[in-house]
Amino acid sequence: MSAPIVRAAAVQIAPDLTSRAGTIERVLNAIAEAAEKGAELIVFPETFVPYYPYFSFVLPPIQQGAEHLRLYEEAVVVPSAETQAVADAARKRGVVVVLGVNERDNGSLYNTQLIFDADGTLALKRRKITPTYHERMIWGQGDGAGLKVVETKVGRVGALACWEHYNPLARYALMTQHEEIHVGHFPGSLVGPIFAEQIEITMRHHALESGCFVVNSTGWLTEEQIASVSDDPVLQKGLRGGCMTCIISPEGRHVVPPLTDGEGILIADLDMRLVTKRKRMMDSVGHYARPELLHLVHDARPAQTVHRIEDPSSLIATPAPDVEVEDV
Repeated sequence: MSAPIVRAAAVQIAPDLTSRAGTIERVLNAIAEAAEKGAELIVFPETFVPYYPYFSFVLPPIQQGAEHLRLYEEAVVVPSAETQAVADAARKRGVVVVLGVNERDNGSLYNTQLIFDADGTLALKRRKITPTYHERMIWGQGDGAGLKVVETKVGRVGALACWEHYNPLARYALMTQHEEIHVGHFPGSLVGPIFAEQIEITMRHHALESGCFVVNSTGWLTEEQIASVSDDPVLQKGLRGGCMTCIISPEGRHVVPPLTDGEGILIADLDMRLVTKRKRMMDSVGHYARPELLHLVHDARPAQTVHRIEDPSSLIATPAPDVEVEDV
């Protein structure tokens, strides 16, 4: 169990839509600001570096080529100088940082969440398992290896991005690993007010069902940035609203009022004793579970596009490799 009180920060700021370097500078500045306020866990929005691909929501595929290629050029390689800069900031400040990035892996992009522990180590790199709707034109798919809860200075932390939260089995995979703090990422400035309402419902429900704290961060676009994505007033409506940066207790309550407009950093103290208080009543993966009736099979193997067999005769002589499958 983590320390009795953990101070968490959820960041809602605008990216730099022109460069990876500009957004990284904003990340480092926000880490410093939150750390000065005593934050031990600092959470940034979905694919914040270099920026969420807002263009893909409002432009038809035939018009996306140039912006998609620019995103490739500005995307983050893991590891790289950019990830090292964040790791150094986490270590210098002694804070856990959860950052969403567009990850470039050779010819593919992925929606990736990075968890840096307080000593600067990269505790987890996971990829969104199913990009949503327009995002499928932009990113590849993640795998079951990323559905993992990691031990950090602030406790057991798990993370999902955006509509992954609508996949109950993905959430359950993290719940079975007894996450104490769940991190949510959403793009923000998308779809409209209904998206903010849906995010709030989803975050509060997961906190209740998992019996954990939820720290959720959404992004923000200025009016100038919205105009730079599209000059069509009708399409611009789809690039406003949808902001619900919030911190939720295991009882499903806002620890502090949410941030739904503009830039800012939410700061809240998490009383980790509430995790046990909630689970005493309802532990959905323990005393409230019925595994003989319902259980999850979680394939935790990393996805591979090739399995090399150097000697064809080994097909007969070599037994099949061990398969790591979690049946919970």
